Amino acid sequence: MKTADELKQIVKEKYGEIASKNDQQCCCGSKNDLSEFYSVMADDYTKMEGYNADADLKLGCGLPTEYAMIKPGDTVVDLGSGAGNDCFVARSITGSDGKVIGLDMTENMIEKARTNAEKLGFDNVKFILGDIESMPLADQMADVVVSNCVMNLVPDKTKAFAETYRILKPGGHFSISDIVLRGDLPTELQQDAAMYAGCVSGALPQIDYLQNIENAGFINIKMQKEKPISLPEEVWLRYLKKEEIANYKSKHLGIYSITVYAEKQDV
Repeated sequence: MKTADELKQIVKEKYGEIASKNDQQCCCGSKNDLSEFYSVMADDYTKMEGYNADADLKLGCGLPTEYAMIKPGDTVVDLGSGAGNDCFVARSITGSDGKVIGLDMTENMIEKARTNAEKLGFDNVKFILGDIESMPLADQMADVVVSNCVMNLVPDKTKAFAETYRILKPGGHFSISDIVLRGDLPTELQQDAAMYAGCVSGALPQIDYLQNIENAGFINIKMQKEKPISLPEEVWLRYLKKEEIANYKSKHLGIYSITVYAEKQDV
């Protein structure tokens, strides 16, 4: 079993490779070793206001910014901001009076995002290198937090949600898209490091994921969107027999993309 530091290093290397090559990739993997995930998880951003093609590396599994109820003038933090896609969409809503901060632990992604922001001429969109488990951000500084298919890559999700709670203002909220499991995935799949960096084997059961959010102190937890992730048959066949796959599907078990909303209590 990989340690937390080893898993983080795997993710950093894969994200760094994607950023440096500027590939059009799918969720957290690389086109070379995870081609089966290409276009399986990602949602289409192209019709959203503020969309920037240079910032869209197709690394997500939802459209959290669409559901985040951002208002003009808000301070928005994007966790795992990548090349800046959700930040630029958020900036189109906050306007020049707002502030958008992208946090990412991969140097190449931060560099790419800053280049994109400079090209767009945004002086109120900033990108910071940092770890979601220990964010280099002040207490109670954000009105809204968004994140797209990133919490799965964080080994300690309890810390990640606690940190999210800490940086939100009282009455603030988040909208997070992520991958969850319904039913147990095979042990071999969960232990596959490449699949972890593809956002699958790092996923929690949905009930545990939501419990982490509640344990962090959030209230009014709501499911904003959910969709099944239809992995190619050949992927499942690496780990399950055909009859086992059919059983998963008939019981609506397997891998799901969800977008979750929750609030920090106003004091």
